[in-house]
Amino acid sequence: MGANFKGKNLMNKFFKKNLSIISFILIPIIFLWHPNWLGFLGVQPYWPLFWLLPWSMINGSINGLIFGLFLGIILDSLTLESSFTQIPGLILCGILFGRIKFHSKFLVAHFRYGLICSFGSFLCGALYFLQILFRNFSDSTFLLFLPSFQNIFAEVFLTGFFAPLICSQLVRIFKSSKPKL
Repeated sequence: MGANFKGKNLMNKFFKKNLSIISFILIPIIFLWHPNWLGFLGVQPYWPLFWLLPWSMINGSINGLIFGLFLGIILDSLTLESSFTQIPGLILCGILFGRIKFHSKFLVAHFRYGLICSFGSFLCGALYFLQILFRNFSDSTFLLFLPSFQNIFAEVFLTGFFAPLICSQLVRIFKSSKPKL
C-alpha cells in the first residue's frame, strides 16, 4: 500500500515538473490534427502561439527565441512539401513575447493574451505571405495570392478569440511547474 502511494506521488511530481515540455509535444499533434470544429472559413488558429506566449512571458526572450526556433523547425518538418518557413515569425514572436511582463489585473491580462496572440498571428502570417509573394513576384500570377489576406485575418481572429482561454491556463500550469528558487 505504501509503495503504491509513493509511486503515484513520484509520477505526479514527474508530470507536474515536466508539464510544460509535455504540452510542447502536443503542438505538432494539434497542428496535424487540424480540428475542423475550431476553424473559421477553413482556417485554424495559429496553435504554436498559444504555447509560445506563456512560455516566453515566464522564461524570457532568449528562451522564447530558442523555443520559437524549435517550434518553427518542427512545424516546417511536418510540412515538407512547402518551401516556405515559419521560423522567422516564431522566432520574432518568441523574442517579443519574452519582453512582455505580467499584468496584475485578472480581466485585463485575459484580454491582453488575445490581443498579443492576434498581433503575433498577424506577424507570422504576414512574414509567411511575404515569402510567398517574393518567390512568385516575377510571375504574372502573383496577384492570385492576394485573397490569402482573408486567411490571415481569419487566423488572427481565431487566435485572438481562443488565446485568453488557452494562454491563461498555460500560464497557470507553467508557473506551477517552474522550480521554486
